Amino acid sequence: MKKFSKRSFEVKEILKFIIPSLIGILLLMTPFKINGATTVGVSLLSSIISQIINSIVPIPYLILICIFFSCLFSITYKLFRPKLIENNIILKEISDIGNFWIFLRIIGLIFVVLTLFQIGPKIIISESTGGLVLFELIVGLFTIFLIAGFILPFLTNFGLLEFVGVYLTNIMRPLFNLPGRSAVDCIASWIGDGTIGVALTSKQYEDGNYSEKEAAVIATSFSAVSITFCLVVIKNVGLTDYFGQFYLTICIVGIICALVLPKIPPLSLKKNVYLKKGEDINSEVIPSDYSKKDWALTLAIKKANNNFSIKKFIFNGFSTVLNMWLGVIPIIMAVGTIALILSEYTSIFTYLGMPFLPILKFFNVSDALAASETMVVGFADMVVPSILAASMESVKTRFIVAVLSVCQLIYMSETGSVILGSKIPVNLFELFVIFIERTIIALPIIILLSNVFF
Repeated sequence: MKKFSKRSFEVKEILKFIIPSLIGILLLMTPFKINGATTVGVSLLSSIISQIINSIVPIPYLILICIFFSCLFSITYKLFRPKLIENNIILKEISDIGNFWIFLRIIGLIFVVLTLFQIGPKIIISESTGGLVLFELIVGLFTIFLIAGFILPFLTNFGLLEFVGVYLTNIMRPLFNLPGRSAVDCIASWIGDGTIGVALTSKQYEDGNYSEKEAAVIATSFSAVSITFCLVVIKNVGLTDYFGQFYLTICIVGIICALVLPKIPPLSLKKNVYLKKGEDINSEVIPSDYSKKDWALTLAIKKANNNFSIKKFIFNGFSTVLNMWLGVIPIIMAVGTIALILSEYTSIFTYLGMPFLPILKFFNVSDALAASETMVVGFADMVVPSILAASMESVKTRFIVAVLSVCQLIYMSETGSVILGSKIPVNLFELFVIFIERTIIALPIIILLSNVFF
């Protein structure tokens, strides 16, 4: 472990840590109301920038360009290994991928062309499949990724994770076997947006600050949907007046799942190995001659001093945005559309939900058959279960379905696809297994809590 010399810090050094960190907290983690709706700064900025970009060039066309170059770079690199890509850190990272991911990028390109120009089979281009993914999901993510690429560093690069990590290690390690720094990641995911949480987790994993297991656990256990989207779900089932009980149940179930899932496969099989050696990997160990406060401040200011460079900030932000635009968006288009096609045009999710019917009947849940059909469909898209539940007569059953759809957490039209498009070491099969495990653990707890509220 690197030896630190204990010294007092100048006000200028402390401000290098405090000011950027406060900006990150305000923009990514602080909910506020505007026009009666709860949101966070990054979402508001995303909406404003989205309107500006759309007034110049419609975003779906920019998405097409991104996916086209994503395919062009990866295929060119696979076939010819040109020096232009080989010698460029950003382009090589985007282009140097396996055949399976190249195939998915090509599928994503085909889907976006067909959907954008409304040609080809309805099964792909309809408003409930490719249209939903392209025009409603990715259009929003396009600007979210742009903003996140330049705002996430305020949380990750100026010492906030190091400072908070020292204080929260005693909580995060015993409860979740995670480093203290992950608390900021978890809160940003929970309050702000799950996709931002995945991006933050992936960046920390790539920088060597999370192990393979830690990254997989955080991405699949804490990258929850935003409070704003929770409001959409509860509104879909007509239970807005029960939002307090709804969100309380989500938090309780989320914590229980986060405690249990890392202890069973596939997450328990992940190794505590690192992609590379991170500079902060041993920051949890407090030297004997440091107080907790002194050590936290030392780590935070060291981090801030190392990253307080406009040139480095712009380069890292640009790199992150390009990685998400060219690496993640094609995967979301491909996987999200395929998942929604299976949901809309096949009975696969209905059959997959049948094993949950005995559980629902055992707990005397009304509309058990209809409810069972929503149990697995959320793997395709999280909002679909609440739409299906809207017509159910039982208030309690609508509540159960709505809460479960949020607690399942992994859905392929967004969070799941973002995880697959990142470097976080979780594959599609593992995501589905984790989704089913979350469902099995969460369902009885949700039913029991619903009996308290109704």
